[in-house]
Amino acid sequence: MHQDQRPPSRKRLVRLCLNGRWREDAVPDHLLLVNYLRETVGLTGTKTGCDGGECGACMVLVDSVPMPACITLAVRCEGRSIETIEGLSSGGSLHRLQRAFHEQLGTQCGFCTPGMIMSAAALLRRNARPTDGEIREALAGNLCRCTGYVKIVESVRAAVDDAP
Repeated sequence: MHQDQRPPSRKRLVRLCLNGRWREDAVPDHLLLVNYLRETVGLTGTKTGCDGGECGACMVLVDSVPMPACITLAVRCEGRSIETIEGLSSGGSLHRLQRAFHEQLGTQCGFCTPGMIMSAAALLRRNARPTDGEIREALAGNLCRCTGYVKIVESVRAAVDDAP
């Protein structure tokens, strides 16, 4: 079938809670969540890395569970809660993980950082006092091409120690 003979893309009205606010958008059936967030909504903190769910740069929380947005269809998020790196800060103040990554030098180029922070946020919601091993396990789906992960684990540890 030639490209001009393809049936037109269908769109669906999708209602979801994004960073605490409900919204509705007409979304093509084939639109990936990462493209919805970046192009439709304008939230560019979620990065596209591998396009295959392997690097974790696009990690967001779907109903508080880390999920790679590059392999998740936006229409599959109907009625669900989506959290991105932009949703962690509150009232102009950085989330303790964001602050710790900055202060502890947990970023190099910064490309993987939003996904790392979202995976760490999910961990800290489940386990307020994780061990370094548990931190490493929670970040196993996130790749960093710049560091040896020491500063990343130290950053999460600093956020744990900074907890109220």
